Amino acid sequence: MKPIFVQLQCAPGKTYEVADALYATELISELYSTSGDYDLLLKIYVESEEDIGKFINDHIATIPGIVRSLTTLTFRAF
Repeated sequence: MKPIFVQLQCAPGKTYEVADALYATELISELYSTSGDYDLLLKIYVESEEDIGKFINDHIATIPGIVRSLTTLTFRAF
């Protein structure tokens, strides 16, 4: 399993709705509200052979209220 971090920018007033919808998927390991350009930061684990772009598009980006996402791949934990 690979940890992937995704930052989400939400439509105004939709952050809590998006967070609730993300938790309902039961795919999220950790979810935080953040300051700055993005409203939420989530950590998910995907199988090594999983197509990450397709996974994000199919399971995360389709949630209503998400305006923009930024996915960060990880290589090694220290």
